[in-house]
Amino acid sequence: MATLNRITTRYDAAEDRIGLTGELASGETLLVWLTRPLVDQLVVHLVQWLEKQQPDMPRADMILSFAQEAAQNAQAVQPPVKADQRTDQWLARDINISPQAGQVCLTFRGAAAAPAMLTLAITPLRQWLGILHRAYRTAGWPLQAWPHWMLEAGAQTRPADIILN
Repeated sequence: MATLNRITTRYDAAEDRIGLTGELASGETLLVWLTRPLVDQLVVHLVQWLEKQQPDMPRADMILSFAQEAAQNAQAVQPPVKADQRTDQWLARDINISPQAGQVCLTFRGAAAAPAMLTLAITPLRQWLGILHRAYRTAGWPLQAWPHWMLEAGAQTRPADIILN
């Protein structure tokens, strides 16, 4: 199984998909394509997991929104992971989500490719969700998979034309 150490996420208008370009420990890159229906499902599950990490209290949505905005604003701009002609690429058919203590492990599976795994702690997960949200806005995709608290936080973040990792 390939482990993705660093990723760049971007919307590709020609494919009408999100491309997840990951850097492997070997220095090689892998490009996993994600369709909107698959990412819709992923977002719902990841958001539910994040909400369960928050104690049940009044104004939980406001606290979640503030935490989301803080995570996104703390994100450092890094050079993107770039695919080249040798980069393996495939379409993800499903994503296995394995919650662990303080982090979540995502395993992307394709039709014939070896799975790729990405592990994210809470803050990097929030940052990646912010990137996915900007990709949705760039694509003009419907936002019904996103909770209200995420939409509020997303309105306060960096412009969509910056690629973040």
